[in-house]
Amino acid sequence: MNVKKIKISIIIPVFNEENTIITILKKISEQNIPNIEMEIIVINDGSTDNSLKIIEANSNLYSKFINLKMNKGKGGAVREGLKSVNGDFILFQDADLEYDPSEYPILFKPLLELDADIVMGSRLMSPPLTRVHYFWNKVGNRCITLVFDILHNSTLTDIYSGYIVFRKDLLNPKNLRTDGWEQQAEILSKIIKNSLKIYEVPITYYGRTYEEGKKIKPKDVIKIMGTIIREKIFPSKN
Repeated sequence: MNVKKIKISIIIPVFNEENTIITILKKISEQNIPNIEMEIIVINDGSTDNSLKIIEANSNLYSKFINLKMNKGKGGAVREGLKSVNGDFILFQDADLEYDPSEYPILFKPLLELDADIVMGSRLMSPPLTRVHYFWNKVGNRCITLVFDILHNSTLTDIYSGYIVFRKDLLNPKNLRTDGWEQQAEILSKIIKNSLKIYEVPITYYGRTYEEGKKIKPKDVIKIMGTIIREKIFPSKN
């Protein structure tokens, strides 16, 4: 089997993650995957802790750095990162430790071997382990995934997984309309329309508590659901 070489742009938004950002960047640097080149883009989203100093002191661990003086939220930081990508594919990586870069080989395998357009990591496909997390977050995730699958005739199991890899040319960041937690729903709604080969792979999940820094809340489900429905009924350009 002929395996092509792929460049993947990894977007890492950072807001007050002084305790985890270097661990994440070091884990990424340890991933030596044949035929994969990684472009690592770090966006400091107006952090008020020592995240900025730590990032600047470890420039050997990333390819590009964007410093936002004002906090724009995760979606705003992601939007800035999307403007700078040079890879064939894009991957979002949270700066905390809920998702482990050691699983990149699993995520990238469908790209290398199956010419995938999108690969989703799923916390619900019998991963080796998953940290028990909040009941209502899980209920909310199942609800938004069900609505998404109904509207797009798909069989995804976990649309709000932190790991999603997709072809760069499926999305024009200039056409994004959201900057909040609902942005992932908008992105997925746009890219799935022109994707023929979509795969899911099981991933391990080390969910944090709110005390440990978890930021998404059950109330965000309402905005996410509204975005999914709006993008189906009143779609914007990809």
